[in-house]
Amino acid sequence: MLLELLVRPNIRDLKPYSSARDEYKGVNAEVFLDANENPYNQPFNRYPDPLQRELKDVISPIKQVPASNIFLGNGSDEPIDLLFRIFCRPQIDNVVAIAPTYGMYEVCANINDVEYRKVQLDQNYQMSADKLIEQCDANTKLIFICSPNNPTGNAFPRQEMEKVLNAFQGIVVIDEAYSDFCDARPFRLDLKKYPNLVVLNTFSKAYGCAAIRLGMAFASEQIIALFNKVKYPYNVNALTQNAAKEVLADMDMLHHRVVMIKKERELLISAVEKLPLTVKVYPTDANFFLAKMKDADAIYNALVQKGIIVRNRSKVELCGNCLRITVGTKDENARLLAALRTLKL
Repeated sequence: MLLELLVRPNIRDLKPYSSARDEYKGVNAEVFLDANENPYNQPFNRYPDPLQRELKDVISPIKQVPASNIFLGNGSDEPIDLLFRIFCRPQIDNVVAIAPTYGMYEVCANINDVEYRKVQLDQNYQMSADKLIEQCDANTKLIFICSPNNPTGNAFPRQEMEKVLNAFQGIVVIDEAYSDFCDARPFRLDLKKYPNLVVLNTFSKAYGCAAIRLGMAFASEQIIALFNKVKYPYNVNALTQNAAKEVLADMDMLHHRVVMIKKERELLISAVEKLPLTVKVYPTDANFFLAKMKDADAIYNALVQKGIIVRNRSKVELCGNCLRITVGTKDENARLLAALRTLKL
């Protein structure tokens, strides 16, 4: 794969904006008179590190990925959007993705005026590498695979995803937002093996930091350089960077919470399966599960009236009459079950 042939010509030739904080390196500076900042109200008067170097050095040993292979963005949505802007020519190129899956892939495709080709999962929510490849042509630049998938919850067989990586001559994006709740080996550990691989991850799920809006992308140094070339100069603010470092300082707590969520997941699924309102609960490797109900719309509306919010996925392909239920605390799960047990539809 020749990366320069995949990149949009205008991006390949782009001269990125050079911020004041990019223009000196290797100096322990103390007086900053370069960026027209207000000298008062420290530390908030200073622009943040545009490449988040300290935070990447903290993330690197945790994720077992070199800092040079890490991109940090405003949620995972930023690297998703950047992938379209880097690789896809509007009204010319296309991307291929499984369906159903995370909706922002299609939203970003529409925003960037790029054709979005869906390949439906089978009735057991399994993907076919062959069907994904069949939908590709000379103008297909990206393939999106979310595993564990949203909204179905299941992780896909590794051999199917590897088949796509080996067969496709473009960029394969594997979204591992929920990988911390899954026992499968994460693909971010195989970047050297697959130069066309981009792996997405997030602070929103296992790390419990949805509010700070911090996403991660792991890829080759060449692809990371393209992300940094196209992103806005100070895309991750100092408050987010500091909050992330504070959270990562206690990995034992984070691991403990993941264990608790997985334990509650099994208890909650077992209880929901026994409800007369439930038709089927699908297998999951995430911190949520998809449940086919007898009347998902009525159940959803009844729960809303009780102040309990789940996600109604009934209008999503292959998810008719399905609710997506996130695993909460023991008390929240108990409240959900108590409400469901009182419903008479």
